[in-house]
Amino acid sequence: MKVLTIEQMQQIEKECAKYGLSPSKLMENAGKAVAEEARQILGNIDKQNILILIGPGNNGGDGLVTARHLHDEGAKISLYLFTQRPASDPNLKLVQKRGVTLIDATTDENLDKLGELLSSTNAIIDAIFGTGPIRPFHGTLAQALDSIRRAKMKNPSLHIIALDLPSGLNADTGAADPACLHADNTITLGFPKLGLFNPQEAERVGKITVADIGIPLHLAEQITTEIITGNWASTGLPKRPLEANKGTFGKALVVAGSINYIGAAYLACSSALRVGAGLVTLATATSLQPTLASKLTEVTYLPLPESRPGIIASQADRLIHQESNHYDALLIGCGLGQSQSVASFIKSTLFKSKKPKLPPLILDADALNTLAKIPKWWQQLTDNAILTPHPSEMARLIKASVDEVQSDREGIARRVAQEWHKTIVLKGAYTVIAAPDGRTRISPRANPGLASAGTGDVLAGAIAGLLAQGLALFDAATLGVYLHSQAGEIVKSRLGDTGMIATDLLPVLPVVIKLLKKIPA
Repeated sequence: MKVLTIEQMQQIEKECAKYGLSPSKLMENAGKAVAEEARQILGNIDKQNILILIGPGNNGGDGLVTARHLHDEGAKISLYLFTQRPASDPNLKLVQKRGVTLIDATTDENLDKLGELLSSTNAIIDAIFGTGPIRPFHGTLAQALDSIRRAKMKNPSLHIIALDLPSGLNADTGAADPACLHADNTITLGFPKLGLFNPQEAERVGKITVADIGIPLHLAEQITTEIITGNWASTGLPKRPLEANKGTFGKALVVAGSINYIGAAYLACSSALRVGAGLVTLATATSLQPTLASKLTEVTYLPLPESRPGIIASQADRLIHQESNHYDALLIGCGLGQSQSVASFIKSTLFKSKKPKLPPLILDADALNTLAKIPKWWQQLTDNAILTPHPSEMARLIKASVDEVQSDREGIARRVAQEWHKTIVLKGAYTVIAAPDGRTRISPRANPGLASAGTGDVLAGAIAGLLAQGLALFDAATLGVYLHSQAGEIVKSRLGDTGMIATDLLPVLPVVIKLLKKIPA
């Protein structure tokens, strides 16, 4: 599913006229679709008190159509108009004809009428502003939104639904006015908007639903940013032929672990196996191998020389180069630490000349921290690589602040993927995957349960396991993110988002794959 900017959405809406979809028809479709989604969210709406906040433009028009359809379904609708609609507005006339309560905010002294409505309202639909330019909120608008915010605090069951996007949220950047409401649900129209996936404002957006308003999908074919869906993931799964052997499903070499981060090696290797890799070999410091062998009974081992107990020596690169040609994917970085010998080992492995060509790479954690200290490292590193930074690691790689990274996640991931000629996985809420050719994919998930130690190692291992099975870099990265995030959602549904740990994800990864296989082709 494509993700659009304001400009792209406006252009597509113009193109719709060629297919008999006038602005008024799109508005009718939008209002009807929002009403249908609201019924799904709220359940039986018969006699429910629903307050709809109406703005001046098309978003307000969509809200009027929504009001009409909900009224006709038996809901008790009240409209709160922040500006006068034209008397000739056909959708205003239709709700007036039905006797729907209309209140003019400009004549509501001290917001007394709004207060009365809020005391008996079950749900609020925010249809004030859509994707158009937003000015800072002030005056009656800001005061009214503050009253609604306080009403929500007093009555958490008061359900807030945003029409297209929460009013005051920038549709491109996700930056929000301080008065912007915290919606429980956002029903976005036609296509999701890029600004809905700003993790810094995720709590204002709530659960996102995309409402079909009749726009022909082919009008968005040239858009290069999209949401990862289950349908896409189901078609991207590696094939599992009946006559297969373990070589069929690829071999992954995982270079991971150190005396302080033994668990990282366990998590990465286990994850690679759980997504279907045929063979996983762990290359780790020799003294750690006995401990890990007691937990990782299914992997093979490549013990590496040490500079001190539990720390890989710099000369270990020779073994990696000797053995790597036997593998289909090479993951480096999980839990290696940042000692001088490890940094030297990583540099020698990745950049030493006159060595055999390495298999496709996944670089995570301490491998990324090493790269960040090397000027123009991307000019020396093979393009056949996936980098998996979290925001702090990305900030180090591009010499920026974490806030700068988080303020433009999709734009930064896209830019560096093209500049570095590498596949980028920018982790976090709404993980972004970017390809060197300009394509980007966004995970629709924001799960605080995944914000715990080791979940990044699980993700890196999953990508390595998929890459070993022959997927292209961009697809392996995308599918790994999907499986990881969906496993997190399943664990969250069972345990909640507090106390979820990385090992909870491992047995659920095959379950996600099993569920994907049930999706009709």
